[in-house]
Amino acid sequence: MAADTDTSSTTSAATARFANRTALVTGGGTGMGRAGAIALARGGARVVIAGRRREPLDAVVAEIEQFGGEALAVPTDVSDMEQVKALVDRAVSTFGALHLAWNNAGMLGHFGPAHEMEPDMFDALMATNLRGIFACLQHEVRAMLAQGTPGAIVNTSSWTAHGAMPGVAAYAATKAALEALNRTMAVELGPKGIRINNVSPGIIATPMASDVLASDVARQPFVRQTPLQRIGTAAEVADAVAWLLSDEARFVTGQSLLVDGGFTLGGMRPWMHGG
Repeated sequence: MAADTDTSSTTSAATARFANRTALVTGGGTGMGRAGAIALARGGARVVIAGRRREPLDAVVAEIEQFGGEALAVPTDVSDMEQVKALVDRAVSTFGALHLAWNNAGMLGHFGPAHEMEPDMFDALMATNLRGIFACLQHEVRAMLAQGTPGAIVNTSSWTAHGAMPGVAAYAATKAALEALNRTMAVELGPKGIRINNVSPGIIATPMASDVLASDVARQPFVRQTPLQRIGTAAEVADAVAWLLSDEARFVTGQSLLVDGGFTLGGMRPWMHGG
């Protein structure tokens, strides 16, 4: 499945929403991160876009520059803590400060029974999805505290932290741990003017989900289970993140916002199956 390119909902955002602010987006070369970088840039932010591969990062920067936005690509592997420090330092040295961040980089890793997973894959998931976000949070928070200005940060969790899906045990474990990290850091940093929230996407059409959603046989059960009766788009997650980072959410912190079309809601749904 091709990467979602629906950014129509971000094009009408108020152009001054993030004016004079610098935003950092990891995992920003494709999918939700790409949509988020574009949404923030359309809102007036200067955007630093990070990811492992330079080519997609450069493509997003070029797209942002086409509509008059300002962006910088910084290839970064978030599992390397020194690279994360260099990324945040680059954002601050280039644009003078860091006000907003979306820690979106992550990997799905092994898909299969947990007892068949190799230890190296478990470690890789932890290094990227949990330790990598922890490293981003540390350096982003330190930068915000040093400049003495309020800040807002969003991390990408997952619906799997709230429900269960066979085959993704280690991935889900990283996201569940991120939920606890989010709550604790929100309590620690609220008095200092820094808000931290999670966004928890449901079934979203992105390159990471392309293998799962490639066939109707796999896709339709997800659609049937979702009250809104469709798969979500990257732009819809990006819009939720932009709201959490904006002043409109200024009294929201320590939360995990499910953007899943109702997928994780309980209850019987016979009407979805023709019953």
